[in-house]
This record gives sequence, C-alpha cells and structure tokens, in this order.
Amino acid sequence: MPPSNRTIRTYFLLLLFLALRAFGNLALAWGAKHLPRTLAADPMVYLRSMLDPYVAIGIVLLMVALPVRLALLSVADLSFVLPTTAVGYVLAAVLGKVFLHETVTVQGWLAVALIFGGAAVVGSTPQSTTGKAEGAK
Repeated sequence: MPPSNRTIRTYFLLLLFLALRAFGNLALAWGAKHLPRTLAADPMVYLRSMLDPYVAIGIVLLMVALPVRLALLSVADLSFVLPTTAVGYVLAAVLGKVFLHETVTVQGWLAVALIFGGAAVVGSTPQSTTGKAEGAK
C-alpha cells in the first residue's frame, strides 16, 4: 500500500525541520567559536555578535525551523514529533565531530545510539492516533 499524502507530508516536514535545526545550530556554534570568549553585561556585545555571518545564518535557520515544527505538529501527534525530532541530537553529535572537530566520548556515542534507536522505534509507529480525517480542522 503506497504511503498517504499525509504520511509523505509528515516525513517531509520532519526531515526539513531536522535539517534546519541541525545546520542552524552548526552555523550558530561555528560563528560563536570565532567570537571573543568573554561574557559581558553589555547587551550590545551580544547584538554585535549577531552580525557575524555564521551566527546570523544560524539564527535565520532556527527561526525558519519554528514554523516548520508548527506545521509538523499540525499533521502529527506530539508523541510522535518529539521523539522523532530527537534525531537532531544525533545529527548535532555527528556535525560537531565532523565540522567542529569536537571530541565525542564512547559514552556520548552510546547515548547517540540510544537516542537514534528510540527515535527509530517511535518513527515506525503511526504518526497520528487522533483519528482526524484528512483535511479536517
């Protein structure tokens, strides 16, 4: 049986959200690593940091991710969305390791594997259990 339009839309929104959040956080972290390492009481320091191109790109990607998550929640249950979007933590570890050259311990990789396994189990369950008809409001 082919997947329904709702299922295709759900997984498209899920993948889009994961990509936006993962690369938004990567850009934010990349930009932040090139900023001065001092904390300041002056809010202008933080406002100026938003002018860094990577920080700005990260902010925009994360801002776009929010309405995508809202759209995802409109087509799938919260009990499906939250565990499956946890795959973002897996992506964060991989992107941090590959692009930021961060150290991920064995315990960290085990945690990543557990998160991925849990998300895979939840991802194989129905994304909507409320019984709403397609297109119902």
